[in-house]
Amino acid sequence: MKKKKINIAILIVTGALLVCAIWGPEKLAQYKDRKTLNHVAVERVENSSEGYRYSMSNNEKMYILAKCLDNQVIPESELSSMTKVEAESVAYEELTGTYAFVVNHRGPSDKEITDEEIFEICNKGLEELKELGIIPETVKQVNASSYSAVLYSAIDVLEPRNNLSVWKVSLSTSQQNANKANRLLDAYIDADTGKIYEFYVRTENKWADIDPDELVTNWSGYLGLTGCEEYEDPNPLLETTPYYKKYRFPGMDEGKTIVTVGFYEGINELFLKISR
Repeated sequence: MKKKKINIAILIVTGALLVCAIWGPEKLAQYKDRKTLNHVAVERVENSSEGYRYSMSNNEKMYILAKCLDNQVIPESELSSMTKVEAESVAYEELTGTYAFVVNHRGPSDKEITDEEIFEICNKGLEELKELGIIPETVKQVNASSYSAVLYSAIDVLEPRNNLSVWKVSLSTSQQNANKANRLLDAYIDADTGKIYEFYVRTENKWADIDPDELVTNWSGYLGLTGCEEYEDPNPLLETTPYYKKYRFPGMDEGKTIVTVGFYEGINELFLKISR
């Protein structure tokens, strides 16, 4: 009798398993369908035409900017008129070459530095550079009455997602016979972080007062760059001053960014430029 009860229990369990095997997947699918059908799911997708920017490292951002500055082969005024777009985003398919540096006519995004903020941000950056001993304390602040600020997009045309926005702040050319002593002449500023990539300043210092190794070490730490090494210029005749020293940073893939710390004697102009 006991054995018969065991056999019946086995048959019941076996039957239940067969029912689950036959009807279980279908019922489970119907249950999942009820959870998803008639519900709207929203997913953000990348649209290359909008110039989507994924997160790049600081080394990669500087490399893209350097390559774009290197590929400015016509005056910026002509470049601006040729590349002006009417749409709200840059028309990447209309750009030519591998890298492009174009005026950003759509304006800053809601996460970028605005026209109203740029001079204040620039002054903040100058103060940081002074505290780090990168530029002299005597360099004056900038203001909207004496300086111009233009927003640019630096774009890897073959990989449009590799792009960044930068503000170029320059001493206004409308200032006839302006006193340039202890003034910032030009600077390229990251529109996201406010960090200064490149600058030209007039100072009271001499080249003998400048330690380029210490300067570039402090500057690379300020920007969060890695992998700095000294670089021997293969063609020193391309420089317009004998007072300079070059360095190299890892960029993207196998590419490198060349950074030059230099000085124009006579006008006492200290500069730090990237790959140009």
